[in-house]
Amino acid sequence: MITATTSEPTEAAPISLVACHECDLLQRESAVPPAGTLRCCRCHAELYRAHPDSTARALAFTLTCVVLFFISNLYPIVGLAVNGDLVETTLLGAVRVLYKDGMWPIAGLVLATTFLMPLLQMTAMAYLLVPLQLNRRPYHADLVFRLMHLAQPWGMTEVLILGMLVALVKLAHIASVVPGVALWSFGALMLLLAAAASAFDPRALWQRMGSFDDAASKTEAAAAAAAHTALRCGLLSCHSCGLLVKSAAHVHGAACPRCGAHLHARKPESIARTWAFLIAAIVLYIPANALPVMTTSSLFGAEKDTILSGVVYLWTSGSWPLAVVVFIASIAVPMLKILALMYLVISTQRGSVTLVQQRTRIYRLVELVGRWSMLDIYVITILVALVQFNALATIQAGPAAVAFGSVVVLTMFAAMSFDPRLIWDATEHHHV
Repeated sequence: MITATTSEPTEAAPISLVACHECDLLQRESAVPPAGTLRCCRCHAELYRAHPDSTARALAFTLTCVVLFFISNLYPIVGLAVNGDLVETTLLGAVRVLYKDGMWPIAGLVLATTFLMPLLQMTAMAYLLVPLQLNRRPYHADLVFRLMHLAQPWGMTEVLILGMLVALVKLAHIASVVPGVALWSFGALMLLLAAAASAFDPRALWQRMGSFDDAASKTEAAAAAAAHTALRCGLLSCHSCGLLVKSAAHVHGAACPRCGAHLHARKPESIARTWAFLIAAIVLYIPANALPVMTTSSLFGAEKDTILSGVVYLWTSGSWPLAVVVFIASIAVPMLKILALMYLVISTQRGSVTLVQQRTRIYRLVELVGRWSMLDIYVITILVALVQFNALATIQAGPAAVAFGSVVVLTMFAAMSFDPRLIWDATEHHHV
């Protein structure tokens, strides 16, 4: 790991600079060894990594992912055998059951996060990499790159795998569980998607395509030393491709000349939008935990389960490791994420200059763990699709599932709306 350095005044030729996306500090682009990482010297955020032979490796992983993706969605994930009858389901079949039960918001959320977004991410990556491997530039590479960047945080295959494992434990107490082909292919898909994302190097991509070389990325060293951040130097950093662009008069109407993404000195109305998403999430967090998330009907009557009762069931049945995982992902993480974002927003609004590095790490952690709260939604999806034995037993999603899914989405939007550079802006004003 290498830490970037700030620029010093010099008479040398213009140097290449990079702006940190989390604190906006301008730093020199340093040479990074193979598989090395360049980190911000102020907030320690990752600026970029060196990926050896990134195009070929990322393409190989991506094409394998495409094959596994189709296998995972064509074959059953798991089957449930009761009295000689075998009930099987695919991922799309589970989505269809939710839709028929009237739970179309949950059906749409599961379809988007486990099918559409991973498919968009894989096809966009393959679309960009295949022509480059043939030494050609992809058509509309800027649009496809932005779509891939948009889909990346919403693809949740790894959370789906954990949800399947929790569902299997619950199903094992109902009937004989028969693992399907898709269960194993989804596991392999999860690993290869992570490998493809790790191998993909946007910097190498734009260099291979003869990317737009803006003069702002090679600013005079003296100017960089006089203004420590990109904003004070009159530069805008593209959050999609990382290009530094000279600020225009109409900042909010600017677009990146390389990938076409909208450019902003800071995210528009960041604090207000974050508060709006947070307040909505807080309101829905109460019914998400108080109302039944799942209703089980059988010969012995109907039983309504909340998220907490599901944790208790896993604990008392002996699956305490999964009970801990579900409690952390479905109860603790959403609550802690809301509290952490409230702390960040309030401290930023007050212009606090204390614990800025710690607050940046909190923001980084919030972005990292937020997606894992989707665990219970995927567990419900598998259970609802498989436990459909008419008079014997059926499981339906409850109203809390919609509220809980909304909380997850709203907290993710809140984290995306918050601009961590605002944390460091207060220190800039304090030193002026």
